[in-house]
Amino acid sequence: MPSSAVRTFFDPDDFAASLAETQVELTVTGRGRYAAKLTRVLLHRLRIHRVSKNLPGICHATMLHGQSVIQFLTAPGPSLYTAGLEMLPTNIVRHSPFDEYHQRSSGSTSVGTVALPVEDLAEIWGTLAGGDLKPPLDTTLITPPAEAMRKLQRLHAAVSDLAETVPEIIAHPDAARGLEQALIEAVVGCFADCTEHRKSFAHVQHALVMRRFTRVLEENPEGPLFIPDVCAAIGVSERTLRTCCQEHLGMSPKHYLVLRRMSLAQRALRAAEPGATSVTAIGTRYGFWELGRFAVEYQARFGESPSATLRRQPG
Repeated sequence: MPSSAVRTFFDPDDFAASLAETQVELTVTGRGRYAAKLTRVLLHRLRIHRVSKNLPGICHATMLHGQSVIQFLTAPGPSLYTAGLEMLPTNIVRHSPFDEYHQRSSGSTSVGTVALPVEDLAEIWGTLAGGDLKPPLDTTLITPPAEAMRKLQRLHAAVSDLAETVPEIIAHPDAARGLEQALIEAVVGCFADCTEHRKSFAHVQHALVMRRFTRVLEENPEGPLFIPDVCAAIGVSERTLRTCCQEHLGMSPKHYLVLRRMSLAQRALRAAEPGATSVTAIGTRYGFWELGRFAVEYQARFGESPSATLRRQPG
C-alpha cells in the first residue's frame, strides 16, 4: 500500500535508526545542535527518500536488503563525498546491492535516493531499454545526460513535496502508480547514454582498506585505539591508512577516532539511567582521561554539558 511520512530529528542516533533499509553509524563532525529532516515515500515498487541535515558529518552505511539504489543531490551545497567520489548536482551515485561505504559532508546537505529491488530494475530495464542492466560491483559514479538528470530531480522533488503537503495523493493507488511510472522512466533515462566514471586500481584498494578499518573499529567499540595497532590489524602502513582516510573521511584516522569516541560517549550518556552511572565513568570508558577538557570539548561540540545529557531521561 503506498504511503509517506515526514519526520524531523534532533538526535543523530534516532535519525540513523529510522533508516530501515540501511544500517548507519553517524559521526557528526561539526559543532552545534543537530537537526535532520527525512521524507520517505513508498510507492508500489519504488522507495524514495529526501534527507536534509544541518551539520557536517561522516556516515558509515551498509545496504541491508539487496536494493538497487541511486543517490543524488537535491540542492547545491557544500562538498559531499561518497566512497571517496565527489557528488555534484550533475551526477548520480549508483550503489551495489549490500554496498558498504563512507559518506562525508562539509556542511548542510540535501540528498535524494530512489530504490527498488534488483530484479525489478533488471525487468524494467529489459522492457524499456531492451538490454541487461547488471548491478555494479561497487559504488559507481555516473553522469547522465543533462536533461535526464534535471527531469529526475524535478520528479523526485515533486513527489517529496506531495508527501509533505497532500499525502493523501501518495496514498491513492492509481496516483501512486502514475508517479512511480514517471520516476521509473526518469531513472531509465539517466542510465541511457550516461558516462560512467571508472575508478582506478588505487581507489578500489583504498575502499578495501576502509572496510578493514571499519571492522577494527566495530571489534573495539570502547576505549582508545592507537594508530600503530590499527595499522597492524589491517596490514597497512600508517601512510597508507592516512591516505585512505583523507580520501574517504576527509581527515586523519587519529582525528576521526577522537570524533567517533566523542559521539559514542554522547550516545552512552543519552542511553544511561540518571544515578546509575556518571560522566566520569562514561568519559574514561571511551578514553577521555582529562575530564575537564572532555567537558569543554563536549559542550562546544554538542551545545550542552555531559552532565546535562546524562540528566535527560532517555526516550
